[in-house]
Amino acid sequence: MKNGKLASIFIIGWMVLFPFLAQAQESRILIVHLRGVPESKISVMPLTGARAFKPITDASAVKNGSTAYLVVPKEFLPGEFMLQFDSRKDPSDNTAPLQKNIFINNQDLDIRINPLYAGNADSVSFQPGELENNAFAQFSKQHEKMKLQLAVLHDFLVNYEAKQSGFYLQGLKEFEQQRIAFNQSIDTARKKDKNLFVSSLYQLNYVPQTPFTGTEPEIIRDIIRHYFDGMDFRDTLMIKATQIIKWMDAYMNLHGRLSTTVALRDSIFPAAAVSAIEKAKKGHPLVYGWMVDYFYRGFESNNYLAGIKVLEPYTNDPNCLTTKRLQIDKRLKGMESLSVGTKAPNIVLKDAAGNLFDLSKAQMGAAQTLLLFYSAGCSHCTDLIKELKPWFDGLPASTRPLVIAISLDDNETYIK
Repeated sequence: MKNGKLASIFIIGWMVLFPFLAQAQESRILIVHLRGVPESKISVMPLTGARAFKPITDASAVKNGSTAYLVVPKEFLPGEFMLQFDSRKDPSDNTAPLQKNIFINNQDLDIRINPLYAGNADSVSFQPGELENNAFAQFSKQHEKMKLQLAVLHDFLVNYEAKQSGFYLQGLKEFEQQRIAFNQSIDTARKKDKNLFVSSLYQLNYVPQTPFTGTEPEIIRDIIRHYFDGMDFRDTLMIKATQIIKWMDAYMNLHGRLSTTVALRDSIFPAAAVSAIEKAKKGHPLVYGWMVDYFYRGFESNNYLAGIKVLEPYTNDPNCLTTKRLQIDKRLKGMESLSVGTKAPNIVLKDAAGNLFDLSKAQMGAAQTLLLFYSAGCSHCTDLIKELKPWFDGLPASTRPLVIAISLDDNETYIK
C-alpha cells in the first residue's frame, strides 16, 4: 500500500516552499489547513482509475490549527479526489475516517476544513479565485430546483391515469418546455465553463426525451432508448469523476425495474451492457474501455457469469482501452476450468495482529473452511454476511466451518 506513496511534506516559510514548487512541475500542491479536531492523518485518494480509493499521498499527525502540504502527481490530473481525515474528536477517542470530495485540475488548491462538518459549506472554504469546486457547486445549486420540478412532473405524467384529459396534456407540455429549458441551461453552463474540468460532468445531468405513452414498463423502455441522447462519448474527462458512475447506476436501475423475474434479469442485464458499450464504442477508446470496466465490476461483484461472458468480444478488441482486460480474460479462463474439488490457490498475507498467515500451512481444526473475500465498500459483501451469519450461528458448534475473512481493501482503516 505504501509503494509509490509520496512523502508527506510540512513546510514553514515561503523560502522553503519555492524550491519545492520548482520540483512539483505539473503536479499540484494541496494545502490543507486543519481545524476542529485535535489531530488527524490526511490522505488523498483518486476516486476513479486503477488507483481508485488508494492513497497517493498523505500527511500524518497533523495538529489542530496547523497546515499540511501534499503533492498530487500530474498523472492523476485532472480528477475527483477524496480527502480522508483519520481523526480523533477527543485525544482519547479511536480514529474515525471523515471524508470530503474535491476536484483538482490546473490550480493548486488551498482548503480550510473542519473534518467533523465536511458536508457543511460553512466548515469548508477554498482560496479566493478557486475555479473547479466553486463552479461545480454553483452549477449543482442552480440546477437542483429545476431537476426537482422535472421529477415532480415526471412522476405525475407516469402515474396519472386520465391520459387524454386537458390537465394531463398541459402537464405533458409543461414537462417538455422545462426539459428543453433545463438542457439549454446545461449547454450554456458548459460553454461558460468550457475551460474547466467539471464542465465535462454537466452533460451527465441531461434529461432525455420521454414520450410518456403506454404502460409504465413501456415508458421506462422509451427512457432507456433515449438515455444516451446528448452524450459526447469523445470526452474523456467525464470518466474521471464519480458522477458518471451514478449516471450509469441510474441506467441499470431502469433495467432493474423491468427485471421482474430471474429469467428477465438474465436477458435484460447483458443486453443493457451491450447497448451501452456499443454507444460508448463510437466515442473515445478510453470511454469505451471505461464502459466495459463498469459492467465488469458490476457483474463480477454479483458473480454474474452470463454478464461477464458478453464482455469477451470487447476485451478482445484492441481499440477497447479497458484496465480490466487481463482480469476479465483470467476470469473467463477460470470459468471454463472451475469445478468441484479444485484446490484453492495459496494465500499468504498478514493477519489482523500483524502476523504472517499462510493458507497452505494453516492448521484449520475444522472439517470445512470458508474463505470469505470482502471489501468494506461492497454492499453485496454486506448482504452476503447478513445471510451467512444466522446460518452460521444456527449450526452446532462442532459442525461450524472455520471462516477466514480476506480483505480486498488497501486502506488500513477500512480493513480494520
